[in-house]
Parts: sequence; C-alpha cells; structure tokens
Amino acid sequence: MHRKNIKLIVRKQLKKRYPNWNLLQRKTKKEIAQRVLSEIHAEYDFKQTVTAPPVELLGIEQQAPLKGIMNLESMVQLIDTVKKSRMVNLNDYKRSHLYIKDKELQFIDKLLDERIINRLLAPEGYSPAMREIFPSHLFRAELLKAIKYPEVSYRKFCTEEYLGLDRQQNRVFIGLPLNKKSMIDHTQLSKFRSSFSFPQQVNLLVYILHHFFQSGLLGDQVLHGVDSTELANDCQYPLATLTIKGKKIRIYSDLDCDCGRRRKKRNKSIYVVGYRLHTLTAIDAKSGQSFPLVSLLAPANHHDSHFLPFLVNLAQAIGIDLQLITADEAYHDKDGSLYADTGVIVTTPPSAKVLPPQHTDSETGSVFCHTHCDISMSHVGVENQMHEYKCNDVTGECLFPGRCSQYRFVPVDGGIFQQIPCHTALIQEAHDIRKNCERPFNLLKNQAGLETVRVRSQQATMARCTLSSIAVLLIKMAAQRQKIACAEKPQQLAMFPTRKAA
Repeated sequence: MHRKNIKLIVRKQLKKRYPNWNLLQRKTKKEIAQRVLSEIHAEYDFKQTVTAPPVELLGIEQQAPLKGIMNLESMVQLIDTVKKSRMVNLNDYKRSHLYIKDKELQFIDKLLDERIINRLLAPEGYSPAMREIFPSHLFRAELLKAIKYPEVSYRKFCTEEYLGLDRQQNRVFIGLPLNKKSMIDHTQLSKFRSSFSFPQQVNLLVYILHHFFQSGLLGDQVLHGVDSTELANDCQYPLATLTIKGKKIRIYSDLDCDCGRRRKKRNKSIYVVGYRLHTLTAIDAKSGQSFPLVSLLAPANHHDSHFLPFLVNLAQAIGIDLQLITADEAYHDKDGSLYADTGVIVTTPPSAKVLPPQHTDSETGSVFCHTHCDISMSHVGVENQMHEYKCNDVTGECLFPGRCSQYRFVPVDGGIFQQIPCHTALIQEAHDIRKNCERPFNLLKNQAGLETVRVRSQQATMARCTLSSIAVLLIKMAAQRQKIACAEKPQQLAMFPTRKAA
C-alpha cells in the first residue's frame, strides 16, 4: 500500500510541477524523476495511514467519476429531442449513397447522426460558427481508420493516399468537401484523442450501445462476462527506480503506466510495461457470441480483482442490467461485498487454493450433516454469506433421528461454495462459456488495430480503446464480415435465468 502511495505522490508532483512533461527530453525527465522520487522517499513516513482513495492508488481517478455520464434512457430522450428539433432530417438527403459504395460504410454512415455526435463531443464553450472541422468529422476519421485501415499509422492515414480528392468515398464518409483540398492532419486527431474526456467517451459509447441493443444481435438470454488484456506501450525502460522491501517502484516517461506480469502467451516476456484493459462483455447464451460493452484502463501492475466493482458501477450507471457475471479466478467476490452493494453475482472457476469444508464432496458438491451421515442435504438458500442446507431425508432412512440437527450452514468462499454453488448445472455451463470473453479482445487488437499502441498517455490510450470498441460494435451491426460456416451447436444456456441486456 505504501509503495502505491509513494508512486501516487510522485506522479501527482511531476504532473503539477511539469505540465509540459511530454515535451521534455528523456535525459531531463530522468534527472527530474530520480530527484523527485528520492526526495519523497526521504521524507515519507511509513507509519502513517494511507488515506488516498482507492481510485487514485489504482490509477483510474479520471475514469471513476460518474458525473456527466448519460444512461441509455437519457440517450433515447436526447435522440428524440434532436430528431424533433428539425422538420426535415438532413441525414435522409445525404449524397453519401452516390459516393460510398462499401456496404459496411454505407450502414455506418446512415446510422450516425452528426448533430447528436457534435452535442456529445462538443467541449465547453463550443461554437459551431465559422468551423470547417467539427468533432463529428474527427470522430468519423477515427472510425474510418479503425474499421478500414487499422494497420496504417495516423501520420500515413492523414495523407493524399487515403484522404486525397481522388478518395471520394473516404472524404464523403468523414464529411470533407469534394471541391476543396482541405485535409485532417494527424496532429488534429492526436489533440482530439487527448482532449476526449472520459464522460464524453462513455456518452458516445452509450449512443452506439443504444443502436446495438436495438439491432437484435443479442437474444433474450444474455450472460455477462469480465476479462482483461495487456496493452503494452514503448516506454520499456524506467526513468527512475526505488526498491522497498524487495519490490520496486518504477517511474516511466508515461507517468501513468507501470510494469506488471503478463499471462503466459506465445513467446512473449512474462512482464509487460503499459496498461491492462478490463472489459465487460455481453454474451449471447444461445449463439455464444460476445460483444464488448464498457471498459476501464489501469496500469498493468494492479491485480484484476480491484477493478470489478468500478466496472460494475459504471455499467449500472449507464443502464446495463447486470445479474450474473462469469469471470476467471482473478475477479472474485469472496467477501460478498460486490453482491451486497450492487446485487450482481460473480461466478468464477473454484480456486484450487480454497479447501472444501468438512463433510462435503468436492467432486459432486454434496453436503452432509456430519461424518457418519451419508444422505446428501438440500440447498435452501444463501444469506449473510452463509449457505443454508437442510436434511433431504424423505423416506425415513436417517440413522440418527432425534439426534441430528438436520440443518447446516456453510460459509461462502472462493471455492465450490460461491454465491451460487459451482456444482449447479447451469453455473458449470456459465464457466464453460467464459472463454468467449476473450473473443472481443482479439477483435479489438486485430480487427480494430489496438494491438500496437503508439500513444503515450492513459487518457489517449483509453480514447483509442473506446473508439476501437465502437468500431467493433459497428462492424458487428453492419454484418458484412460474416463467414459462411457450418451451424454451430447451440449453447445449453438458453434456459439460464438471466436478464436481457437492455
């Protein structure tokens, strides 16, 4: 905890003292970081109680505030208000159908309303008068790059090769004129991402989620999942390090990133410098398809379990109805605090480190009253983090009549006795479908170009993640990349008692 607090103090001081930090040379950054880290360590009192809020210690203070965030219901009202504000919908008279031949871009172009996008992205004091480039133009440019040119760098994308006058489809999709050589420079897109505040990102995502939930891609039975992935950046070598009780505090050029352990995959190092993207997904229980909904971006050195409450609170704030979340062991709710605060049940594969209680069968999940009892008990319910079981003897076979309490309480744990016992048939199927949560990350990285992160700030990286999630949802809604394949075996979760996504 003290290491996190020291890192927080250093990060705050560097940002406050050096607002132009990114413009400094690496040699200068290194000298400053080493000096500030040494000064804070020399004056730090390790006996004090750490009072910094968790969101700051975890490095997500810019993503935690819910002020200014719209929910799905408010978005519907905004859309209706904008549509009624004009007698004629100019979107119906676009010239896009004359120039945009790509069916995917046609669908997206028709779906998006520039008036709504400009209202959601307009900064404080924004005035549309005398403007040639609007927020909707920059947003559409980002979408075009993520959907059609994810492998191309921003500098190359903003050239005649992709946005020139001969690229009429691209220019019309973005909103650039066809009779002028005006272009969007890569520095404009960089400033757009850097100034893209988290509430603006969420509100824009809610706008797309509204259309997504109306598209019918999700069936009646929706299960939610949570998973994370690493996003490495190119700040591989720290500017300054400090070792406290065998563990290091590292300061990088990107002040918000950190070094964490990577999951063992392919031939990559077990360590990654950058961030971890924690994403809530919606899984269609019948088809098994999964879609990214909302995400949080945190330094890579923090354990996944810290971010589940913040992710659930964000999802509920925008109006996503959550009941059951399937996740891996890292996202546990052992103490039941998440369920108590939000009413959301999290189910994970049983931890091998948690020993089963006495007089229980770890293979079948059966519970017995005592050592000599061989009659499996029935599960009554769970309350105050305790499972209640009662005797299941209905034929008079009990060998201990009158000498047995005929009921028993088993505490909720991270093993087989979670909020819903893991041996419940449908819960086992929820664990089987959990792997589908990894699919959206493959789409975000390979389909939307998030594999290579060239930005060096948490806010800009989060903006890239949000734009990539929006691109994936729009691609799914356009349904132009569906592969012809044999019919898959339907999932058995079709009768699972989950709620609809919206």
